[in-house]
Amino acid sequence: MLMLFAVVLVVSGALVVGAAWGIYGKLPERLEGFLVALAGGALLLSVTTELIQPSIEKSSVFHAMLGVGAGAIVFAICDYLIDEKWGSNGGGGLLAAITLDGIPENLALGVALIGAGGLEIAALAGSILLSNLPEAAGGARSMAQDGRSKGKIMALWAGTAVLLSLAAIVGNLALTGVGEGTLALIRCFAAGAVVASLATEVFPQAFREDRHWAGIATALGVILAFSLGSLSGG
Repeated sequence: MLMLFAVVLVVSGALVVGAAWGIYGKLPERLEGFLVALAGGALLLSVTTELIQPSIEKSSVFHAMLGVGAGAIVFAICDYLIDEKWGSNGGGGLLAAITLDGIPENLALGVALIGAGGLEIAALAGSILLSNLPEAAGGARSMAQDGRSKGKIMALWAGTAVLLSLAAIVGNLALTGVGEGTLALIRCFAAGAVVASLATEVFPQAFREDRHWAGIATALGVILAFSLGSLSGG
């Protein structure tokens, strides 16, 4: 339980820190794009090795394919609706996208902690942390530029962090003892939503801001996640 709350605090707290960074701090656009690509690469490898691969090993390829496909489709449909309502350049759209992929992502994080010990999920948690920081920064900055008050923006992102924390706690407590087939579907649904969000939100943003180095940063992110996984014994 202590491990659960520690991981949830770090991962969800990154949203609040990222929002504060976006409102009060400032980095060169190209550096921010580099960091976004780095985080995206790390998260891409982590969802593959920490969510999809274990699901195949403990359940079946069928469950993994079904979950990944469903997650990607649901994200794509919801992302389309978000863009129609908020506009593709609004910070609200990015906030909604983070919430949409963050709920299954944190639900899967809670599931991953079931029966896990020590630093087994360090790669996944670290990658979610890395991706949350620049995404929250970009969304909060866009909101501030649209004229919203800094206090309301911070409150909105803090509320989102609480919501995602609850998803991780529910995933850990409510799904203990659930069959491997069901867990595989949940893990892979989250993985599919994350992969879809990387393709539509994260990597396009990184390319716009730092097109010459985005590919290298993505590769470095993959290496970083692989290193974290190796150190944690994954």
